[in-house]
Amino acid sequence: MPSPNILCAIVLAAWLAIAVWFDLRQRRVPNLLVANGIVWGVALQALAPHGAGLFEFWWGGLGVWQALLGLGAGLAMFMPLYLLRAMGAGDVKLLAMVGVWLGPQLLLSATLVTLLAGGVMAIAVMLASRSSRQVLTNVRVMLTTTLVGAQTGKLAPLDAPPPGSVRLPYALPIAVGALAQVMWQLTHSGQ
Repeated sequence: MPSPNILCAIVLAAWLAIAVWFDLRQRRVPNLLVANGIVWGVALQALAPHGAGLFEFWWGGLGVWQALLGLGAGLAMFMPLYLLRAMGAGDVKLLAMVGVWLGPQLLLSATLVTLLAGGVMAIAVMLASRSSRQVLTNVRVMLTTTLVGAQTGKLAPLDAPPPGSVRLPYALPIAVGALAQVMWQLTHSGQ
């Protein structure tokens, strides 16, 4: 039978795989899936013997407080992107769920890997859809508008993406970032 940290990794990977599947097929992450992931993550963090984390060699829960801090950190990290309409609410909630499982400290590096994976995915989609000229024009306009607005003290909200624009299934980069962090912990925590 696998060790508890491996079992936790398998369960989190399964949750993330289901979220990615929904996001790829329906461009949404179901609230029920995320809510169940949060409940199970908090339960594991609370009921497991006190330890260094769910994916550490010295396996154990971080406690309810650290799980809730991870939840809050996940919400806080992606909430600005949601408010700018650059990300969906399901993606924000999915990162919050990951925060429950990882805890706030590991969530930071997982989020950095997530953002890198998301950038690579965005570039790949841009190149595949042959829309690089339009994307770069949009970025220039956004930066110019933001810089002028910052100088005048009047920041304008960003417009919603046009109806025909491509929406990235961001559950995939979130899964890549979270599972990369988990793999790092599993391979380096015994040292």
